[in-house]
Order: sequence, then structure tokens, then C-alpha cells
Amino acid sequence: MGVGREVSISLDGVRDKNIMQLKKLNIALFPVRYNDKYYADALASAEFTKLAYYSDICVGAIACRLEKKEGGGQVRVYIMTLGVLAPYRGLGIGTRLLNHVLDLCSKQNISEVYLHVQTNNEDAINFYKKFEFEITETIQNYYTNITPPDCYVLTRHIAPSTTKK
Repeated sequence: MGVGREVSISLDGVRDKNIMQLKKLNIALFPVRYNDKYYADALASAEFTKLAYYSDICVGAIACRLEKKEGGGQVRVYIMTLGVLAPYRGLGIGTRLLNHVLDLCSKQNISEVYLHVQTNNEDAINFYKKFEFEITETIQNYYTNITPPDCYVLTRHIAPSTTKK
């Protein structure tokens, strides 16, 4: 990072009163339009969905959905979206958002986090690989209105936290 004064990066939960911030970010960041279920899942995930502020300006967000794993009661986390506005990339904001979710998973003994990423999105793929995510599947024609339509499933398995609550 650059030399100079430390700029404040803060995270805030998503609630009914600030959900429009998430909607505005998604319109600016992603080629896909998200439906009401996306926003309901984001709100329901509580601490797993956060807005990121850079000096009090909302510049990024992570939105997750908590899912029951097939064949068992165990929960896993699906990262629906993680994005930071272009002028604010490279400042550690995405890292802070992702680490927040990974830390929560560890503390709550959630052993799996996964997401979909477009096969040509090398920046995102490389970002997640730095956090020990691995490509575990390729899905043809996952996206309907964007090219390429294919995606990778990236998965990270998390060891449970060894600290006592």
C-alpha cells in the first residue's frame, strides 16, 4: 500500500434502511440484475452480508446466502456477490470483506464456502485463489444473458476454529 495516512475502511451490516446501497452497487458492478430473492437472502444471512465504506463512502459489498448441505444438516456459505468499485480496487477492501466472511465461517464451524465466477474473469479467479479457493467444477451455460455463459465453481474448505467461544 502507499505511504501516507491510514484511510478508514469500515464494514456495516445490510438492513432494510440501507439495502438500496447494495442495489446501487450491484447495478454499477455486475452485468446481471438481481431479483428480490437475492436481496431477501442477503438480509437473511445477517453478519455474512456487509457493505464496505472507504472514508464513509460506500464502495463495495459482499452478499452471501446460507445453505444446508445436501444429505445433512450442515450449513455452507454461498457468496452471491463480492465487488468493489473500480477506483477503490487494490486497497484491501475486497480482502477485508472476504476475510470477514471466512473468519465468521471458522468461528461458526462452517466448513465450506463456494461461489460461481464467469470463466473469463481472470481477476476474480486469481483473487479467490489467493485465499485458497479451488476450481471444483465448470458449468456450461450457467449465465443466460452474458458472454461467455460458462462459469467455474470455486470452493474453499475451512478448518474449524480452535478458539473457545
